Amino acid sequence: MVPFAGYSMPVLYKGQSQVESHNWTRTKCGIFDVSHMLQSYITGVDSVKFLHKVTPTDFTALQNNSNSLTVLLNEDGGVVDDSIVTKENAEGKKFYVVTNAGCIDQDTKFINGELEKNFKNSDVKWEVLTDRSLFAIQGPLSQEILSRFVDGKVLESLFFGQRIKNVIVSSFPGLTLDIARSGYTGEDGFEISISTAFYESFIKKLLEIKECKMIGLAARDSLRLEAGMCLYGHELNEKITPVEASLSWLISKPRRAEASFNGAFKIMDQLKNKTHTKLRTGFKFLGKGPAAREETPIFKDLEKTEQVGVVTSGSPSPSLGNINIGQAYLNKPYNKSGTKLFVSVGKKGKLFPIEVVKLPFVESKYYKQ
Repeated sequence: MVPFAGYSMPVLYKGQSQVESHNWTRTKCGIFDVSHMLQSYITGVDSVKFLHKVTPTDFTALQNNSNSLTVLLNEDGGVVDDSIVTKENAEGKKFYVVTNAGCIDQDTKFINGELEKNFKNSDVKWEVLTDRSLFAIQGPLSQEILSRFVDGKVLESLFFGQRIKNVIVSSFPGLTLDIARSGYTGEDGFEISISTAFYESFIKKLLEIKECKMIGLAARDSLRLEAGMCLYGHELNEKITPVEASLSWLISKPRRAEASFNGAFKIMDQLKNKTHTKLRTGFKFLGKGPAAREETPIFKDLEKTEQVGVVTSGSPSPSLGNINIGQAYLNKPYNKSGTKLFVSVGKKGKLFPIEVVKLPFVESKYYKQ
């Protein structure tokens, strides 16, 4: 157990290693307790106006009961947090938001600050949910296992990026689940909001199924790394723009035209004029060696004549035969796939050859239409 965002969080569960936990999720069904993440609602007639100020994503185009990854932006275009936002009202008056636990304090300060500064006399409100827990089930058996508790036809018609509320659990009188088809591993799976009063008993019932196991933070990190996903505080922070983070796809085309979101001047300049000097990308070791962890420098050549990047995350990849992989910010043009570079690992700075590769490392298996 380790301290994280005011909680005591499991790195590993008893009786399984990180690699076993990782492979279990890739082949069966892993359960992740993510109740530490912040669930909230943005409501009111001016909800879309507010979201369009603090994010670069077009929420008018989002279908009802669908969600989108987005980023909260400060005035300089830096990422305050990444979040999942679900549209719950066809008129755009209600949005369900999930943000990171480690960013709760800064998110709260940021959102309240934006509301006070720019929306004081507007019809928009932010409400944190305090009676809901959150868990994810991930892996190829997720749908089959969840279908033992809810109507399987509901899940068959629920595709990646969609969410459905108040799904009845017949074996638990009075319990309904809010189910989103999404996750953080690259596997098919669901993120489920549940009344805290039912949470522990429902998870224990899931764990009676032999294909289900709880999965800790260590495997969560290697799974998301293989899936090419960002972790706030590593790949994302308030000095990194979505363009630099290779998240330009979050900046919707209509929003680019109006450019009314926080940091739009800087972000649009990066998009149009390519003024950014670095980009997030992936890399893999070309041989054996210790993993290149966060802040490991990356050099152009063996003589260390020029540092061209820095590692943000790195670990062995269980799905790829335990070769070392990682994400990094690399200066242009060294971010291009196939470029050969060197990481300087450890206090002695021993160099190991790497190759720049496209993300993700492992192909996603999302359940799409």
